[in-house]
This record gives sequence, C-alpha cells and structure tokens, in this order.
Amino acid sequence: MFKNKRKPGSMPMLMTAADYRESLRRYSPKVFVNGDAVTSVADDPRLAPGINAIGVTYDFAHVPQHQAIMTARQATSGKIVNRMAHIDETSTDLLYKLEAVRLVCKVSGCAQRYLTHDAMNGIFQATGRTDDAHGTDYSQRFLNYMHRVQDEDLTLGVAMTDAKGDRSKRPGLQTNPDTYVHIAERRPDGIVIRGTKAIVTGAPYMHEFLVMPCRTHVKEDADFAVCCAVPVDAPGVTIVARPAGRPGEAAAKFSSKYGQSTGVVIFDNVFVPHDRVFLAGEYEEGGFLTTSYATHHRHTCIGARAGFGDLLIGAGALMTQANGLDTERHGHIRDAMVELITITEGFFACGVAASVYCTKDPGGSVMPDAVFSNIGKLLLATKIYDMHRLAHYVSGGLIVALPGPEEDHNPETQALLSAVLGGRPDIPAEQRLEVSRLIEDLTVSHQAGWYSVISLHGGGSPEAMKREIWRNYPVMEKMELVENLLDRGVSADGRRISRQPGRCCATGCEVPSLPFPVSETKDPVQTAAE
Repeated sequence: MFKNKRKPGSMPMLMTAADYRESLRRYSPKVFVNGDAVTSVADDPRLAPGINAIGVTYDFAHVPQHQAIMTARQATSGKIVNRMAHIDETSTDLLYKLEAVRLVCKVSGCAQRYLTHDAMNGIFQATGRTDDAHGTDYSQRFLNYMHRVQDEDLTLGVAMTDAKGDRSKRPGLQTNPDTYVHIAERRPDGIVIRGTKAIVTGAPYMHEFLVMPCRTHVKEDADFAVCCAVPVDAPGVTIVARPAGRPGEAAAKFSSKYGQSTGVVIFDNVFVPHDRVFLAGEYEEGGFLTTSYATHHRHTCIGARAGFGDLLIGAGALMTQANGLDTERHGHIRDAMVELITITEGFFACGVAASVYCTKDPGGSVMPDAVFSNIGKLLLATKIYDMHRLAHYVSGGLIVALPGPEEDHNPETQALLSAVLGGRPDIPAEQRLEVSRLIEDLTVSHQAGWYSVISLHGGGSPEAMKREIWRNYPVMEKMELVENLLDRGVSADGRRISRQPGRCCATGCEVPSLPFPVSETKDPVQTAAE
C-alpha cells in the first residue's frame, strides 16, 4: 500500500464553485487575453465559461447522489478529497474516476480539472521510482505538496507541452533553448527555470502549474527533464491566453456558459524552492513520467469525450423529434443514432477495460492498462469527426442555415420564422431552433473545431498512441499462439503475458462495483440545481 501515511483526519473543506471563483482573487497572475491585460481573472467575462466549467467539479462533490464518484478517501492522509485530486489505488478508483469525468463533461463539455488528477498520479509514480534509483527525497516532497493541494482543494494546470521550436532537433540543440522549459540555474535553496509551455489548459484560472517534461530526454538534455510546482502568479510567469468558449455570443447556446481557455505560459527566470521540485535532471525517470502521465490522461480523456458524446446523442434525439421523424419508421435516422451511440460507448468500454486490467505500482497506486487506454483514446481522437458528421446527419441543414437569435425578437420577422421553421405541430418552433443552435455550437462553430482538435491532439498525437499500443501489445504471444497451432514450437522463456480477456494476470483482476444503481440516476444539471 501507500508509504508515509498520515493519521486519518477530518474532511478537508471541499470548495463549491462560488468558493473556487472567490479563491482566484487571492492570486494576481500576469495574464493577457486578446492583447489586453486582465486585472481580475475571476471577473473577466471572457474567462467566465472556463471558470464555470471547472466549477462543476466543485459543486458536484457536494451533491449526495454524486459523492461516491466525485470524492474519495486519500490513503496517505485518511481524508476525503475531491476525485480530481485523488491518487488511485484500485481498479474501482479508476472506474469511478472515469465515471466522474464523464459526469462533469456531459454537463460542461470539458471540465478541465481532471488534468490535475492525471498529473498528480503520474508524478506520484515517477517520484517513487526516482527515489529508488537515485536515493532522492522527491517522493516525500511531492507527498507533502499533494496533501496541501488536497486540503485546500486546489486546481492545478499541467504545463507540459513545450513550444518545441525546430522539431527535427532535440531540446539541447535548439537555436533558442527557451522553446523548452529547462533548468537555467541551480541554487542551494532551489532551481531557476526558463522556457515556454505552448499549450496549457485553463492557464489563466489555475491556482498553480505543474511543470512537467513533454518527451523523453538523453543525458545531454538532462536540464530539460524538470518537474516542479509553480504558483500561477510567481514572479517571472506570463500567461498569454485566448477567451474561454464564446462568451457573450447569443448564438452560443452552450459555449457562452461553458468553455475552455488555453494559454501560452512563459517562464522567465522563475525561482522554484527545493520543496516544490520533484525532478531536476533525472532524464530517464523524466521519460517515465511523460509516459505515465500520458497513460493516465488518455484513460481520463475517454470519460471526457464520452460525456461530449452524451451531449451529441441527446441533442440528436431531440432534433429528430423536433423534425417530426420517427426512428421506428425512418431507419436511416435510427442507424445514424445507433452508430453515434456505438462510437461513444465503444471507446468508453475501452476505458472500463483499462480500469479492470490495471497494474499496481510499487508505491501503491494503480496504472490503467496502457493498451486499452491508448486504443480508447485513439478511437475517440479519430472518431470525433464521425461523431460530428452523424450529429449533422440526423439534424439536417438547419443547424447552419438558421438565422441568428436576434431575429427571434425582430417584430418584422419573428412571427413568420416561427410559422415556417417549425417541425412537429406539438413542439414549438422556438424549441426546435434552440436545439439547432445548440448542435451548431457543439459541432459547427469555431468552438466545435476546438473540440475536434483537442480530441485529436490532446494527450498526444494519434501517432504517439499507435506507438504505445504497439509497444505494449503482446504481439509475440499472438505469434506463439499461431506457431504452436502450426506445430512449430516456440520457447516460453521471456514471453509476455497478455492481460487481454481470457488471459488475465496471475492474481486475477478486481472487478469494480458500480457507484450507484443506474435506475437511481437523475439529470446532473437538475440535481446540482436542487
């Protein structure tokens, strides 16, 4: 089990969405959005949809119906913490995390805070491995830091993807070394880092950043293998971000309320004290951290995009009804809906399998199965465009031809449009138009394009997933199977044991239990409101 356990304590003060927004006022980050300096992140309307999305992860932890999956007991402290900041120790934990992410993302589109979970789990594993190999004390440093994050219920941004510069060259060969974050100076009391992280999710409204390497490194590039925690408003940190969602746009039925900002984060000689440094040049373990985080994150992304699939399935079904179509009589619509359902639940099933076939880390945490995690992420990355296509198919062309919502209140056009743009007589035209605009927002707008790109490249490119699948899949075992059938015989020495169905691990897998009966579930938005 976990090392360095603390005595069980009282439950930390889990924040609400309102508490989270207020907590941002304690920080004074240097943020620019669309060329303007932001004086108050918590009050800037251009960032409100992103803050709202993360707020869902806070509020749902207080809904009794959702607490089984939205909170967990941290083994190292005995305290109840938000699931988004928990270290997984069983396959049930992984399944609950998957369900929790799906829950918050089918409400918010992308709740973002799950990156905190993925990074903390990766660092937890990497620091333990580094201590074993080098006799360092990184693990205890991170444990102390993690407990503070959990006690204060913080949201951490993952500063991982470097600007990279000339991608044909390794970090140490770049003309401008600041295209990668690196250790610029080592002091008796800490390190100084410089460089640029090009894609940081939710950067303006994080409490702190977890700086992590984004690739494997060689010995000559050891200074680029750095992992540390930096407050969002630390001296030398500059955030250049885009607005979250489509705030203020009347046609943005979804993304005017929920969205995500991304930012370029520049670290200009930022001092980091030793107690916040978790890797400082251990390049082999830095490579392990990159892979570990990627596996956790790709597993989590499965839940996130399944939540987005829930939105498309529901909107497609509503649009079908509003158009006056019956899936029993119109088989082509039913087939398209079934395909959309199959895609969504197909990659989600990979996430469930990855949870069941997890492996135990020496430190006591668990790693989701790499093959199933990467297959699920690869499916959602490439099928997101099919999901959009199917939503378009069942909805019809009105989703892009519909006049803007301003016409809904134009006395010269409103009555006429309502009369001719209705569908079923028992469904008001206004409802049909609302669903049309929602699907437009989710699948056709520039925000929809953003969903596509983060699905394709978030957590690594499809090529990275293919490499991980090939590296971890027991191909040799399959070859042995066929060779034995052909009576050629192959030595069993050194063979890889599959954890695929029918060939589980020697000790057997723990099959997770459901957090609550399906029949008892309610609509999450309604429940949160209650």
